[in-house]
Amino acid sequence: MPDHVVPAGVSAVLRLPPGPVDLAALDPRSTPGFDGDSADGKKALDALGAEVSELQERLYAESRGTVERSVLLVVQGMDTSGKGGVMRHCVGLLDPQGVQITAFKAPSKVELAHDFLWRIEKRVPGPGMIGIFDRSHYEDVLIARVHGLASAKEIERRYDAINAFELGLLGRGTRVITCMLHISLDEQRGRLAERLDDPTKHWKFNPGDIDERARWDDYMAAYEIALERCNTEASPFYVIPSDRKWYRNWAITSILLEHLRAMDPQYPPGDFDVDEQRARLAAT
Repeated sequence: MPDHVVPAGVSAVLRLPPGPVDLAALDPRSTPGFDGDSADGKKALDALGAEVSELQERLYAESRGTVERSVLLVVQGMDTSGKGGVMRHCVGLLDPQGVQITAFKAPSKVELAHDFLWRIEKRVPGPGMIGIFDRSHYEDVLIARVHGLASAKEIERRYDAINAFELGLLGRGTRVITCMLHISLDEQRGRLAERLDDPTKHWKFNPGDIDERARWDDYMAAYEIALERCNTEASPFYVIPSDRKWYRNWAITSILLEHLRAMDPQYPPGDFDVDEQRARLAAT
């Protein structure tokens, strides 16, 4: 299967269709492709662990041979949408030796002196690795658009630059899986309230998150434009209903698993005579 083809299953269900995007029409509390409840979802997530771990190992192993491929999972969403939860519950099923996680914060002065993709390109996963972006290059057409951090002309250029960048990654053997964690305004309010009510979660609370809520409609509009402009065959977008944390975790892990299945990485053959080495071992 060519690396740009979207596999069947949850991936096909949650893949954003091409064309105009209306996030208001997508229910953040829905559970497409899953009929059970929270308990069922957690069990289903655990059941994916063995296979996704084996396929990760095969991806890592094949890079020691002649095949050099990797996966980049981009996790994008509003504050409290669950990016950290994805790291714990989904990425936590993987062998950390084969995972490279990058949490992109506000760019530094050095990074601002370069093109917006400069710092992104430095964190692209190498052969055999699964790279995870906690926020990503999409911030440069989301927050930059909402807060006017770049001109309209520059924002417009960035959409095309992102598409060219992701197409280039595919050409180099990196499959890009971009997930938007779609939550509701009410759900975000509840999650922020939980952080305020629990002293052990105060460290997670940022007063600026409340300021950003006032710009919710602007952010949704910016997301809709980015989703429409950057949802390509080479790098399709998945909109993940994320009001239910258990569903979010199961869905993203399922999508990652289905892509790894489609890639079908194989253990490389040894470059030695097995019988000869077995005889040498027996003689020791």
